[in-house]
Amino acid sequence: MDWAWKIAEKELAPTIPRRWKHSRGVADRAAGLGTWVGPDTELLASAAVLHDVGYAPRLAVTGFHPLDGARFLRDEHGADERVTRLVANHSFALLEAEERGLREILESEFPLLEDQFLVDALVYCDMTTTPDGEPTTARERVAEIVGRYGDDSIVGRFIRRAEPEIYAAVGRVETAMGNAQPR
Repeated sequence: MDWAWKIAEKELAPTIPRRWKHSRGVADRAAGLGTWVGPDTELLASAAVLHDVGYAPRLAVTGFHPLDGARFLRDEHGADERVTRLVANHSFALLEAEERGLREILESEFPLLEDQFLVDALVYCDMTTTPDGEPTTARERVAEIVGRYGDDSIVGRFIRRAEPEIYAAVGRVETAMGNAQPR
């Protein structure tokens, strides 16, 4: 986890400090899921702190941060394949990739993990954390994203398409936590 934190801080803190705050908050949420994630806690925490690294200006090759971040982690750091796949596919990125004409590329380079709980857990952590790193609800987070980007933007269209899936993923994680069934 230390390696992931150092990379995320180096890439995000100097150039986009608010994104760094968000990433720290997402990582904090992931750490809180340790009981339910079990042996994959460090994997989730690493993906959480790194999920937005592709926003770093020097890494923005395609302009699609999940793909840019995952490629950077794979190519420059040899990161674990599961971390790169989580970063590449966080928060239903395939739907945004489709809006950008990049879905086939994302799917071929970084197939979605088969561990649905880990995928859902990262969605939960991202979509219940504000841009300033504070806890929020998924509904408030979706509304904030639409408000920031606008309904007619690529991100606005994507987030509206992903909205039911986001709520379902967050609900599955909350149900698992409420049932207190550690992995």
